[in-house]
Amino acid sequence: MVDTFSSLNEIARAVREREVSAVEMLEAHLARIDEVNPTLNAVVALCRDRARTEAAAADAAIAGETELGPLHGVPITLKDSHDTEGVVTTGGTLGRKDFVPEADSTVAARLRGAGAILMGKTNTPELTLSGETDNLVYGQTRNPFNPDRTPGGSSGGAAAIVSAGGSPLDLGSDTGGSIRLPSHFSGLCGIKPTAGRVPRTGHIVSWDMGALEAWTTIGPMCRYVDDLELALSIIAGPDGIDPFIHPVPLRDSADVDLSSLNIAWYSDVDGYLEPDDDTRAVLDDAVTALAERVSTVERDTPPALAEYVDLWPRVGGGDGRAWVTRILDRWGTTEESEFLKKGFDRIEPTATDVFTESLERQDRFRSEMLQFIQPYDAMIAPVAARPAPEHGQTYSAELRTIFYTGPYNIAGWPGTALRCGESSDGLPIGVQILAHPWREDVTLALARALESDLGGWQRPPI
Repeated sequence: MVDTFSSLNEIARAVREREVSAVEMLEAHLARIDEVNPTLNAVVALCRDRARTEAAAADAAIAGETELGPLHGVPITLKDSHDTEGVVTTGGTLGRKDFVPEADSTVAARLRGAGAILMGKTNTPELTLSGETDNLVYGQTRNPFNPDRTPGGSSGGAAAIVSAGGSPLDLGSDTGGSIRLPSHFSGLCGIKPTAGRVPRTGHIVSWDMGALEAWTTIGPMCRYVDDLELALSIIAGPDGIDPFIHPVPLRDSADVDLSSLNIAWYSDVDGYLEPDDDTRAVLDDAVTALAERVSTVERDTPPALAEYVDLWPRVGGGDGRAWVTRILDRWGTTEESEFLKKGFDRIEPTATDVFTESLERQDRFRSEMLQFIQPYDAMIAPVAARPAPEHGQTYSAELRTIFYTGPYNIAGWPGTALRCGESSDGLPIGVQILAHPWREDVTLALARALESDLGGWQRPPI
């Protein structure tokens, strides 16, 4: 029986084959949102009437044997950082609290063109620039496994509602871990594609980050790994607007021979990262499971990671976060979230020669990371050093450095995160699978194997 916890693929098949109507699937998802959202505060704007009209039209198109898209009649949500024609899109910033775009972002248009029906928008921190989801427009989003915990950020609203069965698909954005981190905290799966894979046109943060533009990528978040691949195939590829997107074909993960793969893994980074016992145990389980499927598994840590702690603020803050100020000024935001004022490490700009030297260091880091992974096909690591903390804790000095995600935004590699176990108090714990640029297929094939062996997404108690 298809329901709101079914996979994206299964819902699409059932609607297409008239096992269930698009109207019925929409109403079931809206009912689930109404049930859980008072606790989660994950969906911050709904477009019920338009969605109902589109669902009825989708059913009529099936009856008329019209050519159908791969997501025909499937209800979805979208992170509030993606422009959506006719539906308020705030990006979590007060200057846009009443902003209604006249056009969809590229990825929103592609999903709707594939037949998906937008139900509503999901919460994000201001400008998507935090590991927690809270803002002055809509407030705080809560974790479906424990509302006292954060679902992560910046795609925390997306993660919370997908994990809770209110939507089968949302699109996150990932500048420092904002797809992988909430996937880990909220127990689902998400993929950060290779830098240059998916257009950011119509996203609140795009190539206007200047020297940091390659850090931000857009990717799907779902409950099941197969659904990631379906969604990625729809949103990938140049749009003729984003100047940094390349026409590199996606490879099919079904063609990956797991038995031929050589895998590296690590958990500790000297002087920087050390996972807690539960996270270490889940990573060990993932490594053990893969060892039965691949050619070799070797513990090996990229030496370049030692530079990351210094490199991130040097490049990201080298202009004094002027790129953030420009976005706020563009939208007329005069009152910022506390984390932007205090927790986002606003600093004085460096001299031009220091900043350009930092850019050279960034390029060296990317090269050293590429040299490290040459003997391997992929690498396995934690997503964060611990499961979801209580609200506000990731802003603390103690927990600001618990994330393993940022180096791969700088490197530009693809990474898939998925739940592989849980903590002693029942919170999800994920791992991330990283691979060579343009080899999303390798990360997805390995993620599918871990999903099969270790269970993947599990229904939250909400």
